[in-house]
Amino acid sequence: MAAGAEHGLKRIVWQRIKDTLIADCRKSEVWKILILDQFTTRLLSSCCKMSNLMSEGITIVEDLHKNREPVPEMKAIYFMRPTAMCVDAFINDFKLKPKYKAAYVFFTDYCPDDLFDKMKKNCAKHIKVCKEINVSFLPLEAQVFTCENTEAFKSIYTPNSQDRDQTLETIANQIVTLCATLDDQPALTHFTLFSFHIQGKTQAQLLIVDRALDPVSPILHELTYQAMAYDLIPIKDNNYEYKLNDGSKKEALLNEEDELWVKLRHMHIAEVTGQIPKLVKEISANRDEKKQADGKITIGGLSQLMKKMPGFRKQMTQKTVHVSLAEDLMSHFQKNVEKLCKAEQDLAVGADAEGQKVKDPMRTLLPVLLHPHDTTDKIRAVLLYIFSLNGTTAENLNKLIQHVKIEDESGYILNWKHLGVPILSTVSLMLSFRKQPRKDRSDKETYNVSRWTPVIKDIMEDAVENKLEVKDWPYQSECPSAWNGSRAVSARQKHKGSSPDDLRSGSRLILFVLGGVSYSEMRCAYEVTHANKSCEVIIGSTHILTPRGLLEDIYKLDK
Repeated sequence: MAAGAEHGLKRIVWQRIKDTLIADCRKSEVWKILILDQFTTRLLSSCCKMSNLMSEGITIVEDLHKNREPVPEMKAIYFMRPTAMCVDAFINDFKLKPKYKAAYVFFTDYCPDDLFDKMKKNCAKHIKVCKEINVSFLPLEAQVFTCENTEAFKSIYTPNSQDRDQTLETIANQIVTLCATLDDQPALTHFTLFSFHIQGKTQAQLLIVDRALDPVSPILHELTYQAMAYDLIPIKDNNYEYKLNDGSKKEALLNEEDELWVKLRHMHIAEVTGQIPKLVKEISANRDEKKQADGKITIGGLSQLMKKMPGFRKQMTQKTVHVSLAEDLMSHFQKNVEKLCKAEQDLAVGADAEGQKVKDPMRTLLPVLLHPHDTTDKIRAVLLYIFSLNGTTAENLNKLIQHVKIEDESGYILNWKHLGVPILSTVSLMLSFRKQPRKDRSDKETYNVSRWTPVIKDIMEDAVENKLEVKDWPYQSECPSAWNGSRAVSARQKHKGSSPDDLRSGSRLILFVLGGVSYSEMRCAYEVTHANKSCEVIIGSTHILTPRGLLEDIYKLDK
């Protein structure tokens, strides 16, 4: 299995697929074709390789929506979403002249009755199996999942949206399939505009939060390796393009197959760059070792060398990729980002690196506006200024928009109001929007340009320690015993909280961010899990955010 599938969500999802989809088809010795839609293609790609499918008797993988040659002597496995488009494509394969010997149909989640009846009416005799396997989310990383729904942002936050309720219902159903896959029935705690409750008492808790809870984290220039890469480098579908010494270009996939990526992704760029000389030395040492091995080869030694070669080449490639990526990021940092970071951190934290309170945020913002930064960076700084004040006056806002020269594109700033984030400091908005109280982390060692901690980390830590405020987080009394049962007083009463060490091993916190999750927030899930050991934190969202992507989504809300 892939490195990233050896643990966590990817392994669990692949096991579920094997236990249902593959197990039902294993009885027949005939090799089969696997037919996927766009979503299930991404789902399978995220948790297994073609070699895994081959070992299960699947020889060909095809696209449901493309023209395919008939193979009437083979059986076909259909793994697809229960949509009208998918069901119609399936029916077309059997309506006139069947393309395959038989069909094993598996839906990612619940198939509506009308679609099921349509399928049954048109091609029941060809269907050997028809099941819903309850996996309608993507396991992106060991502790990260997504609903793969970038359009949800527009549906939820657009004023007078026509499909908000339907979108929220779809998302709720996707979260339910996650719980089913994890075999959890978590207590639900929510801080957002929709809720549902999953009955049962297990060692799991589900928190649902809205993007407005923390508008700062996805806007800041984050300086940990993964977040920085996706902010500053044009990475598409996790592919990073880099140059070789001869000037040619090559692409590398940044995923959990790359063990070095997993090791580096949550490190601060200052630590990553500190690793570069070591990596270069290791590359040289490995080359020298290979030369020495070449000089004294025996038959047994040759055999060992041949076994090591694929792994050696892979290791060499990974190191080359990350030396290149780290150098790219440092180039961006030194050229532009470094000048922005101090101002951004002061505005976000509300204090400077020495702990002195920022009394006049405009004095902090002004140098950024006067410097020839690109427009997007100035917009990000202006937003951080406005967030720090919990909204500004209409007069001041107009001046800022004119200074950044976005009079015709003011939606980048104004449209945050549709998320419920105060942009204008009116009394009604000030009353309806209350910032989360922050933990004091002043005693923690950190870099001056990385003092901000995402709000979500406070929430994760409070949830694990059973310290969430009940007025903000309903249903506390219904949390499972692993969180507030016999070993803890009800969350509706005053309590000292519980040590993470008191949690029974195997407890799980699932945190869902409605409206997109940032890479810095994803990192927090791993950090809190690592710090607590006895509780695994899984984080998910409708989609993954980058700062520029979020600004574009915000801008389009009134279009």
